Amino acid sequence: MPDDTRSSVNNLRPFWMPFTANRQFKSAPRMLVSAQGMYYTTDDGREILDGTAGLWCVNAGHGREKIVEAVQKQVAILDYAPAFQMGHPGAFELASRLAQLAPADLNSIFFCNSGSEAVDTAMKIAIAYHRARGEGTRTRIIGRERGYHGVGFGGISVGGIVTNRKFFGSLLTGVDHLPHTHDIAKNAFSKGQPEHGANLADELEKIVTLHDASNIAAVIVEPLAGSTGVLVPPKGYLEKIRAICDKHGILLIFDEVITGFGRLGTAFGADKFGVIPDMMTTAKGITNGVIPMAAVFARDGIYDAFMNAPENTIELFHGYTYSGHPIAAAAGIATLDVYRDEQLFERAAEMAPYFENALHSLKGTKHVIDVRNLGLVGGIELEPRAGKPTARAFETFLKAYDAGVLIRTTGDIIALSPPLIIEKHQIDRIVETLAKILPTIE
Repeated sequence: MPDDTRSSVNNLRPFWMPFTANRQFKSAPRMLVSAQGMYYTTDDGREILDGTAGLWCVNAGHGREKIVEAVQKQVAILDYAPAFQMGHPGAFELASRLAQLAPADLNSIFFCNSGSEAVDTAMKIAIAYHRARGEGTRTRIIGRERGYHGVGFGGISVGGIVTNRKFFGSLLTGVDHLPHTHDIAKNAFSKGQPEHGANLADELEKIVTLHDASNIAAVIVEPLAGSTGVLVPPKGYLEKIRAICDKHGILLIFDEVITGFGRLGTAFGADKFGVIPDMMTTAKGITNGVIPMAAVFARDGIYDAFMNAPENTIELFHGYTYSGHPIAAAAGIATLDVYRDEQLFERAAEMAPYFENALHSLKGTKHVIDVRNLGLVGGIELEPRAGKPTARAFETFLKAYDAGVLIRTTGDIIALSPPLIIEKHQIDRIVETLAKILPTIE
């Protein structure tokens, strides 16, 4: 007979939850059982206003009929097709649609299943690209402090969030890091891009001097750093990074897993900032969070560099069982239709000024030491509780949930990234809820 710890279907013990305080959650679970539009419904029948688009991914809102129907139809027609030496029409259609949406000549699409896989894929492509061009010594990858690039060994190696790295050994070799751009002393309560910090891009020249450009394959940065707590790039910073990469023949990779698909009021962060990378990693909003999927966008010249091998030779020894999965492709196509038909990227841009003003109304609220924003993403930084970092923000998260609003916290920063369908009164509710809760937090 099974023991008591394994006998119940609804026993909470077996699921080891990711990025979660497991013991705290299982002592007082927060269970979501359905979702529609801007709202989740809990197991006790309460509506929760989604201030985070799930995990930065449900950009078009929950329960979108067109996406649901596309998935249902596809699973009945073609449930799976191998991507190695075989294909299915949906993957090619989605890739073509994505290429049309992408800036410049980022026309070559490699499908993965998560942002973490996309980052590792882009890193491997970068190194292999230089080798294909006869510059095989270019293997070093440059990331950035406080960067988040998923949870694979590649991603945590180039990433710069300490808690994501410190438990897992020496990680990958051949990695270096730029300094982060966060400077509260000079840029606190900036609306949009802060004025100070473009000079931090010059640190890349020092890294090039240290390692020599002939050994550096790529630089990877988030156009706007999301998971670390919404760090908006200073004016001129990304332009400088691009110029230095061009000067030294280094590929520039934008991690657009969060900034892609309308979050900043444009299709991609590259469009928002007018800086075109050599590759982009995307995921999350590509299927509105309905089915796992990710994509790496590469410039035509990168793809072409691999196509000089004999015709029957595999050009890139890399891929996943579920690359371009039929159901994910169907969800992606339907999601792009929703974005286009409802002009959600444009809607996000129109709503952004209202969102900005609402967030900055929290200036002067107890514990708030900074507010920052761009598009429909915002960060509210709290002064940490003495000797208990993260505790103040987590308590705010719990009280907001009890009040019917879902927020996200990272360290002592509240991150907001609502679905692009959000209405003004829902923005007001999120901000008013925080304005009431924060003075009650010690």
